[in-house]
Amino acid sequence: MPVPTSAKIFVAGHRGLVGSAIVRNLERHGYSNVVTANRQELDLRDQAAVNVWFEDVRPEYVYLVAGTVGGIMANSTRPAEFLYDNMMIHATVVEASRRTDVTKLLYLGSSCIYPRNATQPITEDELLTGTLEPTNEGYALAKISGIKLCDYYRQQYGCDFISAMPTNLYGPHDNFDLTGSHVLPALMRKFHESRGQTDPVVEVWGTGSAMREFLHVDDLAGCCRFLMDEYSESGHINVGTGVDLTIKELAETIRDIVNPDAVLQFDTSKPDGMPRKVLDVSRLHALGWKAPIGLREGVESTYEWFLANESALRGVEGTVS
Repeated sequence: MPVPTSAKIFVAGHRGLVGSAIVRNLERHGYSNVVTANRQELDLRDQAAVNVWFEDVRPEYVYLVAGTVGGIMANSTRPAEFLYDNMMIHATVVEASRRTDVTKLLYLGSSCIYPRNATQPITEDELLTGTLEPTNEGYALAKISGIKLCDYYRQQYGCDFISAMPTNLYGPHDNFDLTGSHVLPALMRKFHESRGQTDPVVEVWGTGSAMREFLHVDDLAGCCRFLMDEYSESGHINVGTGVDLTIKELAETIRDIVNPDAVLQFDTSKPDGMPRKVLDVSRLHALGWKAPIGLREGVESTYEWFLANESALRGVEGTVS
């Protein structure tokens, strides 16, 4: 059932990559009552504070896209923080949504929830069938618990809480820090900084053989709005393109757009992570949604945004609220 454009909608995590895209998408489609709260106004890890805020504001629909996020190095060096923050954030918002009779909630996870050796492309039923990738286990465990929490609230309380699992994301408002960010924005910044050098060499972590799938965040935002209208089932649903490429191919694509003169150099002392990660999105396609933005088009538009906002870019990842 379509969400009325006059409905009060809370986007938890509105300043982050995903949350800012969802706010843009909702406003572009005529939703006039979007509410937000930053970290200073509301600590999403504090159940009492979240309860009071929900009682006061009374949102009807909730996009739960807040969290502590980062790339492979941040995940592997700060696992306790990633597990604690993310478990607390989804627990408080889900419980407050139940207490105040929120009509519908969409919880957003991550494709890192799947086992390291999951069958590729990864279908939704691969969840909890094997060992997780060690470099992001803390984050993955938190996201798995969020999926199950939504399912159990549906089962026990009858709440219309749904979960979506996006693949690797990129786009405007990404984190371009060289040590804490994900691979695509980190490479974009490296290639950008290599421009003008006499012999530009750009280091790429790992062997370059790992395969990944990438989804533009504006496509994810459109899909989230679509799912809020069209999807009301237990269990999560994959969101992606269903198309992957090697990190080497990704680096070459970004190089060709940002600095064609750069030379790639692979640092094999750094981890590759999962050998391959691409989602099976047949369930999503069957519902009638496909990602419209191609990778090259998305990288080009993201780089244009990067150039326009370079001086104000945030340097490190953190809890988004």
